[in-house]
Amino acid sequence: MPNDNPYQILIVDDELSMREVLEMLLRKNGYRATCADSGRAAIDQMKKKRFDLLLLDIRLGDMDGIEVLKSAKDRDADVVVIMISAHATAETAVDAMNAGAYDYVPKPFDTDELLLTIEKALDLKNLDKENHSLDDALKETLHFGRIVGNSPRMQYIYGLIRQVSETDTSVLVTGESGTGKELIARAIHEESQRRDEPFVAINCGGIPETLMESELFGHKKGSFTGADKDKKGLFQAAHKGSIFLDEIGELPIPVQVKLLRAIQERTFKPVGSNEDISVDIRIISATNKNLEEEVIGGRFREDLFYRLNVIEIKIPPLRERKADLRLLAQYFLDEYSRKMKKEMTKISSYAIDLLTKYDFPDNVRELENLIERSVALSSTNILLPDSLAMSIHKRRWVEGIKDKRYDLDEVVNGVSLDIILVDIERAYLERALEESKGNKQKAAELLDINIRSLRYRLEKLEVGSDS
Repeated sequence: MPNDNPYQILIVDDELSMREVLEMLLRKNGYRATCADSGRAAIDQMKKKRFDLLLLDIRLGDMDGIEVLKSAKDRDADVVVIMISAHATAETAVDAMNAGAYDYVPKPFDTDELLLTIEKALDLKNLDKENHSLDDALKETLHFGRIVGNSPRMQYIYGLIRQVSETDTSVLVTGESGTGKELIARAIHEESQRRDEPFVAINCGGIPETLMESELFGHKKGSFTGADKDKKGLFQAAHKGSIFLDEIGELPIPVQVKLLRAIQERTFKPVGSNEDISVDIRIISATNKNLEEEVIGGRFREDLFYRLNVIEIKIPPLRERKADLRLLAQYFLDEYSRKMKKEMTKISSYAIDLLTKYDFPDNVRELENLIERSVALSSTNILLPDSLAMSIHKRRWVEGIKDKRYDLDEVVNGVSLDIILVDIERAYLERALEESKGNKQKAAELLDINIRSLRYRLEKLEVGSDS
């Protein structure tokens, strides 16, 4: 970080050693640091000078840190405040964040994590200046219904949606399960001139092969056992609008032949009928399969593939657009807080950090499910790390750790160093507690750390808890 860093930071702590450590750390990283040994001294400093950020201890000798926080916010609503305390609880953290704190950091803290928190807080401060608020930034991304994201890849997709919406060209949306392919299809329809006409969606993998043709094209009464009346197919129901064929790669070959004719000629015959029905529809399809490989393997018709894949929109998995995670999490928090009539307004940056360390194999759908459960289970109005219903994922990360052997050659395929380090730290903590028969002082000595550090690590990793 350059030495001409313009940010002014006020350190407020009644412990001299802590002030000295923080001042040295900040100055070493290019920040301009000022110290105050009490709440009153901090308020006096703020009268003399404007600060960008406060590192504020919750417990001070002369007054409560929350009082100093409120005074700082009353004086300058834009000042960023990070609370630091060895006595932080969920209740004090919520009180602080309700009073306007950006986040809280428990003592003893990791210096790299603290610096990262400071950097993120100041980045958000700059973002607020540019966009006025996180809400404005969020609204700016919601151009297409529930699609959320401001990353370059998503902005590129928004541009494609605008372009293809102006035509009736067939579009193939590809991406892993849970990435939001139907949202893209709906956005294309809603941006097009067909927006006031039907949008009909069908999951091609969820209908038995024997019923697929009837579902798509309809049937006449008596055409097969159980056909006791005429039925209009989904193609006819989508007339003048758009039809979305999800999981198109699951279509059996015989149905692919009839679908190809319907796409080419925009006509079809219902099952049991000799009469052609003409339709005016837009075809949008989606798949999580590699259709080119399906064509090579003889499982998908090449001519149908080219008819469907005039324009392809590839949706990146969530792990490849982590820059959108905060916006997505905030969007789902707002949505489910409203649905459950809870007043949850903010996600702790530490909770966001926890989310970013997870790869979300089921993508945005999994994140949405996680936030929904977390809102339902949370007893506070701020989503803290403790509120996240992540236990199932934590178990997935560390399952079998005692028998695991790490292979350095795996690096060529990509690994998660954060997860590996969590695995190792948890394993050593558990082994030390086992060896010391639960005596934390003895366990700390075995690991050559102090008892406060041990307690912090145990709480952070939930070692010894029931969760």
